[in-house]
Amino acid sequence: MADALGRRGFLGAAGAAIAAGVAAQAAEPPAPPQQGVRILGIACSPRKGKTTAAAVQVCLDAAKAVSPKVETELIELAGLSIPGQLAAGLPLGAGERDDFPAVAAKLADRAVAGIIIGSPVYFNNMSYLAKAFLDRCMVFRKEFGLSGKVAGIVAVGAARNGGQELTVQSIQAALLSHEVLVVGTARPTGRAGATLVNQGDDITGDDFGLATAKNLGRRVAEVALHMTGLPG
Repeated sequence: MADALGRRGFLGAAGAAIAAGVAAQAAEPPAPPQQGVRILGIACSPRKGKTTAAAVQVCLDAAKAVSPKVETELIELAGLSIPGQLAAGLPLGAGERDDFPAVAAKLADRAVAGIIIGSPVYFNNMSYLAKAFLDRCMVFRKEFGLSGKVAGIVAVGAARNGGQELTVQSIQAALLSHEVLVVGTARPTGRAGATLVNQGDDITGDDFGLATAKNLGRRVAEVALHMTGLPG
């Protein structure tokens, strides 16, 4: 796979720089024992500060409540330029910017043990921003720079059965290619991911969905702490 990526030029100049950084981290001596873990929330909605971001934040708040050793950060892709064509080796357009390297640098940080990705549902699947983000994560594949990180997925749709579960599963399928440890909401319901309903740009009335988001955030934090050997 690595040779194929090299021949087809999937990484591009920006991607090659990110990949070089991942490789350098892999070559470094083992890091000292972690004192805490960081969990990143990636909101992949083109609408900044709306229900997807709110749902991811609910997950992060629940994760942080698990232990004082857990730190969280919300990253909204809204307003950022994440050109997907770079994953196929195609150049940026004239004047087009690329904000993915800054996001990738945060993902590559060794202190990041957990990732919570949120997407709105469009036509029974993820948003274009979520797909572009996942495609650009190809830069991590050569050295499997995301291996061992724990990930949970949250989706927000316009109805209770609005495509949330397929969206969750599609994002999970992409992450499994990275040796990421994908988790669901676990007990008591054991669902694949968090699923919420957008009711007039508001999720606060969706008690069922909020419960799944809180449960998912808790599970991501618990597994991340376990994987890093830190007590909850």
